[in-house]
Amino acid sequence: MYRDPVESLEPLHHRHAAIRTLRVGMIGIGTVGSGTFRVLARNRADIAARAGRSIELVMVAARNLERAAGIVGDSVALTADAMHVATHPDVDVVVEVAGGTGPARDWVLAAIAHGKHVVTANKALLAVHGAEIFAAAREKGVIVAYEGAVAVSIPIIKALREGLAANRIEWVAGIINGTTNFILSKMRDEGLDFAAALAQAQALGYAEADPSFDIEGIDAAHKLTLLAANAFGMPLRFADAQVEGITALQGVDVACAEQLGYRIKLLGVARRQAAGVELRVQPVLVPAAHLMAQVNGSMNAVMVKSDAAGLTMYYGAGAGSEQTASAVIADLVDVARLDGVHAAQHVPHLGVHAHATNALAVLPRAAVHTSHYLRVPVHALDQIQAIAAGLAERKVPVHQVALAAERPGVGPQVLVLTGPVEQGALDLAVHALQARAEVAGPVTTLRVESLEG
Repeated sequence: MYRDPVESLEPLHHRHAAIRTLRVGMIGIGTVGSGTFRVLARNRADIAARAGRSIELVMVAARNLERAAGIVGDSVALTADAMHVATHPDVDVVVEVAGGTGPARDWVLAAIAHGKHVVTANKALLAVHGAEIFAAAREKGVIVAYEGAVAVSIPIIKALREGLAANRIEWVAGIINGTTNFILSKMRDEGLDFAAALAQAQALGYAEADPSFDIEGIDAAHKLTLLAANAFGMPLRFADAQVEGITALQGVDVACAEQLGYRIKLLGVARRQAAGVELRVQPVLVPAAHLMAQVNGSMNAVMVKSDAAGLTMYYGAGAGSEQTASAVIADLVDVARLDGVHAAQHVPHLGVHAHATNALAVLPRAAVHTSHYLRVPVHALDQIQAIAAGLAERKVPVHQVALAAERPGVGPQVLVLTGPVEQGALDLAVHALQARAEVAGPVTTLRVESLEG
């Protein structure tokens, strides 16, 4: 039967007008939670227009209720019981921004069991318990969104899942920890040693009183685990990641890298290989002219190599209250749009891909194939050729050999840049080099990443 176009639009108009507000319960009202409240309140109309419905914070769980009341006022119900928020019938989606991996797991699983969507910025929770959480979400047909858990203001999860959906991802590499990037920038720009740069980061609020998760590379590994799962459709494999922080990095190596035309960055790398996936976090040398080497201070950047789009790069703030809130609210907008549609139309959860990459193993350290930087202390300046010859004997390709510039209190140093070689073969070569009479101390090695297409 023919229906007048104007008439046919009327029911649709009424139907959209009847869409109710998305009611949000939030667990935690610290740095990220308070930023989320402020941005939701300030940009309420714009957010509603983009989401197609209003998004309202209706309940908050906090340890300090007096402080929480000072942030949210009288418009939001407050409770000290996080489980009350996770299970309350008047909450449609739970935002978990309290952190940690113990109680947070229980809250999130309880929310899912009660049919609620979940938004979280808690990368540790997902890296450790993600398999269980995503399985529960699939069973209940709800969304678990986590853009803010990976690269703060950079919408890299959305880029991998949507913008690059047509592509086969070959590798993802990123500076995904603002604290360590700030420290490395200070070591290079001001010539500070690691301890002095860390102290400055703590004084300025870029590093926690206990900075272990950041400086040991654990935070970056949590995020890399999520990136790899999205890029390759593989399960979360945090326990298998190779993780090396920057605590042992010396100022002399930062200076020597500059001498050779490189800068040192703590890089997370997930690269697909025929035998498996490289999953590693470590300080590496990046060519000084490369865009990734220009990412300084607390900023983050992620580069993706895919078959159709080629190289793409994403840059933004690596820390901050409202910067993280931006990602949390973007996830809420996605939930608002998808809530009520068939579960199969939701953005896919991790680890549900049926294709063969689910079976990909994480390559062991010895099998990783990269170029390397070596700094070899020697007894005399004329021993440079002996060092090169010692590496050649072990079939390590040598691309460049140089003497380090003289520095107060530092003896003669030979600098070597190798061609690509497996880590296991390099380790054996360095062990043999260490035994040579010309070598005056421990040999320092770092990987080199070209980040080329």
